[in-house]
Amino acid sequence: MIERRQFSGGMRGKNLRYLNEHIGETRQTVRAGFLLLEYFSLPAFTQVLDTIVTANLLRPDLFASRTFGLNDGEVVSDLGLIIRPDAQIYCSIVRGLDLLVICGGYRTELKATDEFLHILKVAAERGVILAGLWNGAWFLGRAGLLDGYRCAVHPEHHPALAEFCKSTQVSSEPYVIDKDRLTASSPSGAFHMALDWIKGLHDKALVEGIEDILAFEESRYRRVKPTENVCLSAPLREVVKLMDANLEEPLELLQLAAYAGRSRRQLELLTPTPNLPTC
Repeated sequence: MIERRQFSGGMRGKNLRYLNEHIGETRQTVRAGFLLLEYFSLPAFTQVLDTIVTANLLRPDLFASRTFGLNDGEVVSDLGLIIRPDAQIYCSIVRGLDLLVICGGYRTELKATDEFLHILKVAAERGVILAGLWNGAWFLGRAGLLDGYRCAVHPEHHPALAEFCKSTQVSSEPYVIDKDRLTASSPSGAFHMALDWIKGLHDKALVEGIEDILAFEESRYRRVKPTENVCLSAPLREVVKLMDANLEEPLELLQLAAYAGRSRRQLELLTPTPNLPTC
């Protein structure tokens, strides 16, 4: 049994204000489900889960979470750790959720059965918020649930998603929240995606409390933005965004050039040299 996390001595007084601020309020618990696909990204999954668990620490019962698999067996994560989900996913189960997170990973096979796609469509019809981690957006797109949306997917899977999602705008940002679709391309994106989603449901004070507790993660997974006043061409700006979105697994120069639609030599010529004047 997992014990309830406790505040450290140094943070106890600081965070009590987040706990006491809304005492007596009646809230509806948000029910979140995580569908763990084979070789899902464990860091991306835990970033979202840890964020909502921490929210419950500050204000109990804000969220309830369960894990699901496509069958009733165990699922292997990208790190080789074996997870046994709480249950197999069915249409009847997703109807009782508020959020369904599709947890993919670098080695997750881009293949979906008709039954899986039907479950996603039923969830969308029932008004369930749909999220995708790493290449989770691919499965949402395969089900036709990203038409007219912006989304984030790991750069390795951009071409695969673009094959059949002609009306979907695939962003190079680490995460995208577009109405009732949440997508993240990396663990860092998953962390900030969850924070922004919670901010939309509750208030900034709660998010600040979560960030206080997870400050060590924030320092590791913070979003690094390029200096705004440096003159960068549009292709190079796109490359910087891709590098920012893939800090955990840096892309090679040839990959960056391909995504930017340039050759390696063109990319090298675009790279600014030291002491360039700023805009």
